[in-house]
Amino acid sequence: MSKRDSDILFFVAFCLEGYKNKHGLTGEATSKLFDQYCIKQYLSNNYDILHTQGMPWLLEEIEEKIGL
Repeated sequence: MSKRDSDILFFVAFCLEGYKNKHGLTGEATSKLFDQYCIKQYLSNNYDILHTQGMPWLLEEIEEKIGL
């Protein structure tokens, strides 16, 4: 695995953990929700821009994509 792939994987996990904690979900439920709305793919595809943002902004962005 390349350094970039590892960084992206860590970033997606960071976002998943933040969302999970904010909404009181399990890791499994959050992962399924992210899969359902293609959030993991969105975060990976837009890593270069998104990884520079703070957690509050990222969570708001994810919630907007999910439709909350």
